[in-house]
Amino acid sequence: MTGTLYLVPAPLDFGCASQSALSDSMPQQTLQRAAALRYWICENAKSTRAYLKRVGESHPLNTTIQDMQLQELPREVHKKGDHLGGFDAKPLLAAALQGHDVGLVSEAGMPAIADPGSSVVRAAHELGIPVVPLVGPVSLLLALAASGLNGQNFAFVGYVPSEPSERVKRIKELESLALKSGQTQIFIETPYRNTALLQSLLQTLQTNTRLATSSGLTLATACTHSQTVKHWKHSGWALDNATPTVFALGR
Repeated sequence: MTGTLYLVPAPLDFGCASQSALSDSMPQQTLQRAAALRYWICENAKSTRAYLKRVGESHPLNTTIQDMQLQELPREVHKKGDHLGGFDAKPLLAAALQGHDVGLVSEAGMPAIADPGSSVVRAAHELGIPVVPLVGPVSLLLALAASGLNGQNFAFVGYVPSEPSERVKRIKELESLALKSGQTQIFIETPYRNTALLQSLLQTLQTNTRLATSSGLTLATACTHSQTVKHWKHSGWALDNATPTVFALGR
């Protein structure tokens, strides 16, 4: 008998100036399952220990944090991602093959969604290890629901280029696809580039294209702004360069 690979969501306040109680966004059943796990696969062991410490404050941990076995995904997976294959994650699942349940966790939200982890899930399926996603916040879907854009046909396209001319080119491509097909285009950016990306969007998009931003989702300071570009320009609405933000555009 193998163990189970649990996909454990993390709160969306990673890197934010303030944090909310885990119970505000994480179901009790998810926290209980997380508290019971000893073996983990993660992006960063230090931040995962900090998250598990928060879990332990409301749900006693079955194993002390010092005795937990945490394996980090390689640095190249963080830099290049693992969603296209190429990284063999099977060795990370040795504990599951020995009958132990294993948790997969990312810095924020659902692992393997806009974050590394898909290689681990793929390896689990190949090894016959059950995969169980636990309920928790997923920023992309929360932002889409709050945007007023098409939720029946949408795509997440990751990051747009940081180089200005390439970024403008990509924005035009996404806008063209959204306006022709009606498919909402969802993307993200490193928070310190929020302002630069917003400026590029407002300078590049057509005036009647609808643009939405959702910042600090699940926090008390959460805010979603969704207007046509024309209204954006007149409203003077701005973003800060510290809060994680999801961007979406469509018609």
